[in-house]
Amino acid sequence: MDEIFDTALAASRRLKALQSAVPGADFLLKIAAEELSERLGVVERHFAHGVELHGATGLAARAALATGKVETIERVEVDQAFGATGEDLRVAALEWPDLAPQSVNLVLSPLALHLTNDTPGMFIQIRRALKPDGLFLAAIPGAGTLGELRDCLLAAEAELYGGASPRVIPFADVRDIGGLLQRAGFTLPVVDQESYTVRYDNLFALMADLKAMGMSNPLAGRSKKPVGRAFFLRAAELYAERYADPDGRIRATFSIIYVSGWAPHESQQKPLKPGSAKARLADALNTSEIPLKR
Repeated sequence: MDEIFDTALAASRRLKALQSAVPGADFLLKIAAEELSERLGVVERHFAHGVELHGATGLAARAALATGKVETIERVEVDQAFGATGEDLRVAALEWPDLAPQSVNLVLSPLALHLTNDTPGMFIQIRRALKPDGLFLAAIPGAGTLGELRDCLLAAEAELYGGASPRVIPFADVRDIGGLLQRAGFTLPVVDQESYTVRYDNLFALMADLKAMGMSNPLAGRSKKPVGRAFFLRAAELYAERYADPDGRIRATFSIIYVSGWAPHESQQKPLKPGSAKARLADALNTSEIPLKR
């Protein structure tokens, strides 16, 4: 398997961002936590034991507990330092949560699955960790996220240096995530996408926010060669030219894919077998059926 992400670097940058704690930099985690808790809140089920996988701040776990739908939630992080004083965390790598088969009823993943090299394998691990009729809820940054930044960095590097290296990570398409759910064996899958536009004074303010989120470039194939100030100044100019509003502030897109899927259970609804319908669609629509030519 090709390594796309330096997961050790990604984990260390997330931890450093948490320890630096810039006020307001966790706005995406707050959005994800609120959305996941709202989706959990409308489920007509009560879950005895859940886990939050690499949520960094624990916002999603606390929001889920506040719904009253889950009795206990255990946090899984790459380092004990992600926990509050006295909080007991399960320590596990980004790509290996080390959950026992059929050990939990609920798995929450807020904004971490986009950093895994083996995302299909992670989905399979999560499905196996769920007890029958257990629920998986995730928020995953998807295609379109930071598209403006990618465009301007690539253009500036190509213009100044005659080539470009990856500086913004690739994000999955919503259809790919839906396919991974089915491939991993989840039932009743639901996948949708929401885009959020955030405005900044300039590119440097955006990049400072990304660093404060722990979202600096963790690509294994990133260029190790330093670039000069001229590169970032040119990228900032291009950003202002292409993606600025009339007041001069620039736009940045964050697109989040929301995922839900269930571990199989005999009580769940099953799709009807082909040909088992007892009524004709043409009769329901009060129209004539036109046979297709073969």
